[in-house]
Amino acid sequence: MHRAAILALGCLLPVASLAAETKGAVGQKVPEFSLRDQYGKVHALADYADRKVVVLAFLGNECPLARLYAARLKQIAGEYGPKGVAVVGVNANRQDALTEIAAFARQQEITFPILKDAGNVLADQLGAERTPELFVLDRDRVVRYQGRVDDQYGIGFGRPAATQHDLTAALDALLAGRDVRNPVTEAPGCLIGRVAKKEPQGSVTYTNQIARLLNDRCVRCHRAGEIAPFPLTSFDEVVGWAATIREVIQEGRMPPWFANPAHGRFANDARLSDAEKQLVYDWVDNGCPEGEAGDLPTPPHFAEGWQIPQPDLVLYIEDEPVKVAAQGVLPYRYFLVDPFFKEDKWVKAIECRPGNRAVVHHIIAGFIKPKQQPRLGLGGGTLVGYAPGMPPSKYPEGAALLVPAGSKVVFQVHYTPNGAEQFDRSCVGMVFADPSEVREKVEGDEAANTRLNIPPGEPNYEAKSHHTFREDARLVSLTPHMHMRGKSFRYEAVYPGGRREVLLDVPRYDFNWQLRYDLAEPKLLPKGTELVCTAHYDNSEANLSNPNPKRRVHWGDQTWDEMLIGYFTTLPGEKK
Repeated sequence: MHRAAILALGCLLPVASLAAETKGAVGQKVPEFSLRDQYGKVHALADYADRKVVVLAFLGNECPLARLYAARLKQIAGEYGPKGVAVVGVNANRQDALTEIAAFARQQEITFPILKDAGNVLADQLGAERTPELFVLDRDRVVRYQGRVDDQYGIGFGRPAATQHDLTAALDALLAGRDVRNPVTEAPGCLIGRVAKKEPQGSVTYTNQIARLLNDRCVRCHRAGEIAPFPLTSFDEVVGWAATIREVIQEGRMPPWFANPAHGRFANDARLSDAEKQLVYDWVDNGCPEGEAGDLPTPPHFAEGWQIPQPDLVLYIEDEPVKVAAQGVLPYRYFLVDPFFKEDKWVKAIECRPGNRAVVHHIIAGFIKPKQQPRLGLGGGTLVGYAPGMPPSKYPEGAALLVPAGSKVVFQVHYTPNGAEQFDRSCVGMVFADPSEVREKVEGDEAANTRLNIPPGEPNYEAKSHHTFREDARLVSLTPHMHMRGKSFRYEAVYPGGRREVLLDVPRYDFNWQLRYDLAEPKLLPKGTELVCTAHYDNSEANLSNPNPKRRVHWGDQTWDEMLIGYFTTLPGEKK
């Protein structure tokens, strides 16, 4: 979804420095400037002398929020243009070249100019920090509003519609000759990729340490064609995102991993060590030195296409691509596919593949046994899931998952718009085992509670679900599932003697990452063990992801409803 590189070497200001220098531009007169747009044409502020109001919109090619708001800004430009308002885009990212800005404008169908602020000079004068961030200038070119477009989208959340229209409210006030009621709002988004104000220094360099760290931890997703919004495969790409990389690591947003380290060990633990984090902090603080070219590690090799062996069967959600709207919060889509299984199938590897990673948030594929009605859209058995960072399912030698003859496959697909109309044709691939070679049956099951009754405004509603094992079982993986009010999730084993053990604790559940937690070693759960899932929900105004804090919430398929499902996978209790 995102590319880029421009200007000479250097780096971003540290996040702390940016915060300290940004005092707010409201009341400041913007000096005359002259910058080239995405097609090389020079634009001066004086060119808009006939405009009553000028909006300077700082944008970034690869910032997801900037992409989401591009269509909104285009709409506002068209609506307010006849009233005397000019919308002018500004790109101050060192990593975004003019050709890439032009491609961004073309893809997003933007009709207003986007000016290249080389060296982030204008951004520094105004104190612009993020994309998208807006500066509204009155007739005298004094800043009267600084901040966001509206409150529909933010970091990790999106509402069905905005509740506060900050930009248009500011425009309406200025056009009517009134003061702007709320002249400053917080603009969430990506940090602008600034050019350094000091010489790079220090022993931690991109080529010797940072590239290796990114290759090991980030590049699997942050590369061309993958789910991440921008690649991290070259110095020019990485240096433009350095401040953002530091911010998301400090805040624990990246790499995505939410398990409390006090409980359980997991084979796919994605956490950075303290030493790895410090390498990043030191590199950014010291001006992001590039290092010697000879120190650059060999790029990692990733298998293209299927991450499992070539599937014996591929099932698509539809024969034709499915259209995904450009904006809004979309309901889950369900697709029922008949594979026409005439005999039982044993699946030893299975993978969901999103057709369009830019808009597929997650997929859950299950199967419905013959004559069985789908339960709330999903079948009686879970096959596999997909979410960013979740690997496909490959079972140990001799182990396989049984799909009975006559079963149908149901897909639940959650799409998240990215600002431009998209199309998707996701699928699932299965590798079958020879029945004579299957020694252990893989079981996919769940502990669910469909009786949720979350009061309006409740910040910490607790609910539980249970599953009792009727035979010895070896636990292999755990996948908690809630929706946008989900706050925390915990799996506990209550053994037949009464002893309790926390298997997985997720104190900060994040709906944007439907992670599966694979145990480092299968865990024996004796017959009679009860699996208890305890979930908490935040239905208050403080939860920015909350679709409607005034609503009493019950179980339901859609994101504005809620769920409590503790998915898990097991093998037989005694290894064969």
